Amino acid sequence: MMVLGFTGGALGGHLGGWRHRDSFPTTAMQLKCMIEMAQIAERGGLDMMFLADGNGVRQMDRPELFAANSPSDRPAVFEPVTLFAAVAQHTSRIGLVATATTSYEEPFTIARKFASLDHLSGGRAGWNLVTTQYVEDSKNFGRDEHFGREERYERARESLDVVRSLWDSWATDAFLQDKSTGRYLDPDRVRLTNHRGKHFSVKGPLNVARAPQGQPVVFMAGQSDAGKELAAYGGEGLFGTASNKAEAQAEYADIKGRMKKYGRPADSLRILPALSVLVGRTATEADALFDELQSLISPALAVSYLSKVTGVDLTGLPIDGPMPKRKGESLGGTAIGRSVLDMAARDGLSVRATYERVLPTHGGNMVKGDPVQVADMMEDWYRSKACDGFMLSMPVEPRSLRDFCELVVPELRRRGLRPSEYRGPTLRDNMGLAHPIDPFLQAPAEKAG
Repeated sequence: MMVLGFTGGALGGHLGGWRHRDSFPTTAMQLKCMIEMAQIAERGGLDMMFLADGNGVRQMDRPELFAANSPSDRPAVFEPVTLFAAVAQHTSRIGLVATATTSYEEPFTIARKFASLDHLSGGRAGWNLVTTQYVEDSKNFGRDEHFGREERYERARESLDVVRSLWDSWATDAFLQDKSTGRYLDPDRVRLTNHRGKHFSVKGPLNVARAPQGQPVVFMAGQSDAGKELAAYGGEGLFGTASNKAEAQAEYADIKGRMKKYGRPADSLRILPALSVLVGRTATEADALFDELQSLISPALAVSYLSKVTGVDLTGLPIDGPMPKRKGESLGGTAIGRSVLDMAARDGLSVRATYERVLPTHGGNMVKGDPVQVADMMEDWYRSKACDGFMLSMPVEPRSLRDFCELVVPELRRRGLRPSEYRGPTLRDNMGLAHPIDPFLQAPAEKAG
């Protein structure tokens, strides 16, 4: 079954989306916007709402871009786990996937936050594990320089192991709460973590009972070789960054092919490329929305935004001249930025042609048309083993999300690609992922094997 999530920023996924007449009137620190989007998505049966996050205010050195507030900069947003704790009280089925960085958060804190969210939501929590790509964020955590790529991924893998060990601190039946005997818990049903590694030292146990899902679902992003290896090792959801179907198919086969050496079946990871959807009741209506959004962006702002996405300063270059070529890996470079530069080189794009592609897609892929055309593209990718589903970006919120749920979801259901209702109460159920086995309940022979 095709897995579907959406990026839940109220600003919308297009640089001009917040200016559109059908967008939210205001979005800064507006809980009601987030609740409304979650409820629309839940009525449409989407599997999850995802919130990206960062740990700093960005683009202050680019006044035009800073003033316009591009969708990935988020100068005034709620901390995502805190926000989802509130959203969980207004929803009952949709998964809630929040971002936390292994570079600047301790494993104990991460484990505690997401286990708590899983309890508060009844088993709907997901952790988007990131290593932080924005170099300047380091200065908010007592560091003058960001961690190098190798060290970031070393820390990420160790952090993931520790977090999962902490989530296994308590047996499912550890808390007896027996008033007649006075035994609130069973001391034999808890274990210390006792981790002492290169980057972290954690005694444990976690002071949260075992989560409803056993463990929250772990998501990752990034398509560098280190990112692919980490996803193969421990990811359960991966936000793909391929810029076309052939590239997506190659990445899908590559990452799934790496999982065997870690003893993991290929279907224990769901790969979800980003997809911006511009859907209308007719193709003409979708074209009109696209043109309206593009008209809201000046060339100067577009170049500034493209510079941000690629990590290359494009200001001053001829707007109809060629895009510069990628030069190796940068300390804070992103998979999306590398993908955009590779796409521009492959297709011989100018600066203008590149930003015209990137603006509506936020660096990912785009589909535009009526419900049948949108569903055709999604079905083609899914059945061609380019993905297990999609992480949807909605250009104008809440219009685009509502249109997708009302127009495209019924078409996907008619094709047997989406269930008629949620498959279960947890995010794992709805993604078709197994629930982790409680190690306290494993038979001794199974543990030894």
